Amino acid sequence: EMACRLRVGGTGFEVEAGRTRREIYMRCVCMCVCVYVCSTQKMNLFQAVSSAMDNTLANDPTAVIFGEDVAFGGVFRCTVGLRDKYGKDRVFNTPLCEQGIVGFGIGIAATGATAIAEIQFADYIFPAFDQIVNEAAKYRYRSGNMFDCGRLTIRAPWGCVGHGSLYHSQSPEAYFAHTSGLKVVVPRGPVQAKGLLLSCIKDNNPCIFFEPKILYRAAVEQVPVDSYYIPLSQAEVLQEGSDVTLVAWGTQVHVLKEVANMAQEKLGVSCEIIDLKTILPWDSDTVCKSVVKTGRLLISHEAPVTGGFAAEISSTVQEECFLNLEAPIARVCGYDTPFPHIFEPFYIPDKWKCLEAVKKMLNY
Repeated sequence: EMACRLRVGGTGFEVEAGRTRREIYMRCVCMCVCVYVCSTQKMNLFQAVSSAMDNTLANDPTAVIFGEDVAFGGVFRCTVGLRDKYGKDRVFNTPLCEQGIVGFGIGIAATGATAIAEIQFADYIFPAFDQIVNEAAKYRYRSGNMFDCGRLTIRAPWGCVGHGSLYHSQSPEAYFAHTSGLKVVVPRGPVQAKGLLLSCIKDNNPCIFFEPKILYRAAVEQVPVDSYYIPLSQAEVLQEGSDVTLVAWGTQVHVLKEVANMAQEKLGVSCEIIDLKTILPWDSDTVCKSVVKTGRLLISHEAPVTGGFAAEISSTVQEECFLNLEAPIARVCGYDTPFPHIFEPFYIPDKWKCLEAVKKMLNY
C-alpha cells in the first residue's frame, strides 16, 4: 500500500509505506477509534471550506448554498466554481439582507433540505440576530419537536485580519453562546475546518460556523479530498504539559502555540495547549481535567474581555477545580472598546501579553 493520510478521532498521523489496510485497521481497532482513509490534497483554509461544500452538494441533492455574492465565489473565494458545477438553482446570490438570508435558510431547512447560508462578514450577522436567536434556535423547542430547522448551517468570516477596523474584525461568538438550541464552532486550520464544517452541515441542530479569515490563505495543510467528520463539542489537547493550561480557539490557538514555545525556552515552563473548537456546547471535561493536572489556566480570545466566552470557562473551572488552582485564572483578551484600525497591534492579545500572564501566574 502507498503511504496515506489516516483520520483518527479527529486527529491525523502518517502511516508509513508498506502497511496494509488490514494492519492499519487492526491498529485502530485496538485504539477503539473511528478510521477514515482518504487521499489528500494540499489546501488552504478557504479551499478546505470549499471542498466541504463541494462534497455536500455532490452527496446531498437537497443541499443549497446562498448569500451575498456566493454565486461568483464570494469575497474570500470559498464558493468559487460551485455554481458552474452544480447550477444556479443550488448556488445563488441573495439581496444584501442578513435577516432575510437567515430567515430564508430557516424556511429551507424546515422542509428537510440542507441549507448553507453565508454571512459575508461575522460583523454583519447582527441584523440576523433575531432570526437566529428567536427563530432558528427555538424552532424545535416551541413545536415540541414536531418541526425543526436543524439542517441549517450559517457560515461567516470571523476575527481580525490586520486591517479590518471596527466593521470587519469582530469575534461575536459569545453573543450566541448564551442561546440554547445553537451550536457554535470555530476551526483553527484547513483539516479542522473541513471536518468540523461537514459535521455542522450533518448535525440536526442549527450551527454557526465562524471561519478565521486571517487564516484563509495563511493556513495550509494536507486535507482529505473525500468527506470526513470531526466530532463537535470535543476539545483537542494539542500539546501536553504540566505547569499551565492554555485554552483558545481559531486564530488564537496559533498564538498560544508560540507562547508555549517561548515559555519553555525562556522560563522552563511546560504548557498544555487546548483547542476548544466548539464554543457551544463546549467541552468542559477536557479543560477541567487539564487544570486539575496543571493548577493554572490561561484563556485567550480576540473578543472583548467583559462577557467574552473566557468568562464562562473561567467560572466553570473556578466551580469545578477550585482546590486544584495554584493561581487566579488569567484571561488575555481584547479590550472593551470598538475594534481599532491603526491601533490593532495594541488591541489584539498577542504572544507577549499572554507570556506576561503566564509569568504572573507562575510567580503568584
